[in-house]
Amino acid sequence: MVNTAVALRYPPEADAPFIAASGKGALARRMVELAQEHDVPVVQNQLLADVLSVQEVGTSIPESTWEVVAKIFAFIIKTEEQKVLK
Repeated sequence: MVNTAVALRYPPEADAPFIAASGKGALARRMVELAQEHDVPVVQNQLLADVLSVQEVGTSIPESTWEVVAKIFAFIIKTEEQKVLK
């Protein structure tokens, strides 16, 4: 069960992804439901969600999380590309 959810955005002009939304409990579960309803990729990583959830919405992710977030974005891009090829 999802207890914490964090939505990230990474516009091309940004230096790093930023926190677009964050929620706990029922709000986190609703965030995941909405993402799934709108075909927004969802990746479960509770440790990362816990770290990012204490940051303010609208701020860039901490540099200490760049590597793991980059791997997640790369995974999502690869998965989306494979969907297109099928």
